[in-house]
Amino acid sequence: MTPAEFQAATDVSRETMARLEVYDALLRKWQRTINLVSASTLDDAWRRHFLDSAQLAPLAAGAIWLDLGSGAGFPGMVLAILGVGHVHLVESDQRKAAFLREVAAHTAAPVTIHAVRIESLSRAEIGPKGADVVTARALAPLDKLLDVAGALVSDTGTLLFPTGRHSVAAALTESRKSWRIDVTEIPSRTQSDSVILRLQGIRHADGHTRSDPGDR
Repeated sequence: MTPAEFQAATDVSRETMARLEVYDALLRKWQRTINLVSASTLDDAWRRHFLDSAQLAPLAAGAIWLDLGSGAGFPGMVLAILGVGHVHLVESDQRKAAFLREVAAHTAAPVTIHAVRIESLSRAEIGPKGADVVTARALAPLDKLLDVAGALVSDTGTLLFPTGRHSVAAALTESRKSWRIDVTEIPSRTQSDSVILRLQGIRHADGHTRSDPGDR
């Protein structure tokens, strides 16, 4: 996919496209010294990373987004540049966090970068009621993601997790041992064997109050 094809697929403005192209250039520059993404994906970065991230934008709404394990900023940085709201990026690797700060500086993306482990983050650092939307891409098994994201998302919030289609049923079965969740499976626009899980109504199966990981 070319940048022009990405723009046609997403209908972003020329100004937004220019900022994403700055991001792409920085990604390729930093990739020479830091393993930000798999090298095999760089030739198709506009589909594998930029469109893969951008497809999440219309699936939820909220002023405060939280991206767990941001890495090179996919999907969180892309979503911030697209204007979904203020995005909190959590990335404990200090070199990757430095990359995210440079991208933010060059693109004026509305982000806050937390260079800490996810488990040390408290809901109060995200917002008074937590995040409206939480995203994570290829970070951890679903039940583990729910343990962390469930404590950081607001009571009416949404979780967006891209995942492999073949593993969805087993992952949901395992997760429902501990959680009650309303699930929508949305086909991925970039990978035929993947879906995006949109999870809402998140609550503990036993009725216990969700705990803030920052309190542990």
